[in-house]
Amino acid sequence: MEAEFVSKTKRKQQVQELQALGAALVALPPAQLDAVALPEELSSAVREARRITSHEARRRQLQYIGKLMRGIDAEPVRAALAQIAGQSAAARARQRRLERWRERLLGDDAALTELMREFAGEHAGADLQTLRALIRNARKEILEGRPPRAQRELFRLLRGIFLD
Repeated sequence: MEAEFVSKTKRKQQVQELQALGAALVALPPAQLDAVALPEELSSAVREARRITSHEARRRQLQYIGKLMRGIDAEPVRAALAQIAGQSAAARARQRRLERWRERLLGDDAALTELMREFAGEHAGADLQTLRALIRNARKEILEGRPPRAQRELFRLLRGIFLD
């Protein structure tokens, strides 16, 4: 049985894609990199690439990582990177949602009632009095141009409500 013909261009594209995957691994924070199951040799090559500061040496190290990636099944690595990207995208969306709620609470008195109505069943234990005090203090800070201490506390309290 004859092997399927793959053009030189296609092989180069596959190699470049694996190098890009390796570069994505190098860019990960150490904790997230530890979560990705990599062979020992590849893991040490990725950690070594982080240490390298010279542009040309780093380029060669990324080529080496690409070479090592050709020897393994890259699909689990792709899946792990996609999951990490999805988690961070979800975290950014949650952060934006919290910021929008904080801005609504600071700008509109009716927003607190709406927040409590929306999350009444889920967060019955939310301290309404503390929320009102933080909103009042945050509005005062904005008017007086003071540092946003109460705004930060309000954000933390909202995060606690939403993440429960």
